Amino acid sequence: MKIGLFIPCYIDAFYPKTGIATLELLEKLGQEVEYPMDQTCCGQPMANSGCNRDAKETEALFIRNFSKYDVIVSPSGSCVHHIRDNFDAIEQTDEVRHVRKNTYELVEFIHDVLKVREFPWAEFPHKVGMHNSCATLRALRTASMSELGEPFFSKPKTLLSAVKGISFAAPKRPDECCGFGGTYSVTEEAVSARMGLDKVTDHHDAGAEYIVSADTSCMMHQQGCAERNGVPIRFIHIAEILNGARS
Repeated sequence: MKIGLFIPCYIDAFYPKTGIATLELLEKLGQEVEYPMDQTCCGQPMANSGCNRDAKETEALFIRNFSKYDVIVSPSGSCVHHIRDNFDAIEQTDEVRHVRKNTYELVEFIHDVLKVREFPWAEFPHKVGMHNSCATLRALRTASMSELGEPFFSKPKTLLSAVKGISFAAPKRPDECCGFGGTYSVTEEAVSARMGLDKVTDHHDAGAEYIVSADTSCMMHQQGCAERNGVPIRFIHIAEILNGARS
């Protein structure tokens, strides 16, 4: 299949290693990947702020960039959730429906579509805490929700378990929101910062050296909370580990 690679604006600006790792990983898995050079934001910040109509032109550009691909893959659960479930500022044409239906977060694409379970090049000799963002957990359902008491499953943990040397920490509140929430961290700064500190402290107390996630936006928030409060923990996107990063 022909893949259009969507790299969210904050990854492009602040965490380019995550975008590069995503491309390299997909190519290692035998996929044909293209990166449309005219891509920009998907419109999620406007929609989350209640300014859905203002996302119209951004969404239209996204469709022009990605409608020609069989699937669209992105290393961001929150952006994929917006595209799949809230991409409605524009007319719902066949092209729009195609893009919404065939946009995948990286973990679910590897786990559910490619069904890859081995990464022989990957080794990560560290103890990690898993952070499933609210979007990946409760909208994309890449893992079970502890608050529902349902049988445990975790697509990211299944993939990471194939990485040599990795081990997992067990925080007390694994599915609690980290407080980022996009513009929530701006409009409710004090509450957001406290939630982020609670999250990173929980992982640190469980023995995690790294927090790993499929959402760099959450980790960007948590990293700031950790650094400002002196919590000695590091952060890495799951794409980088699966691609072979060792630190």
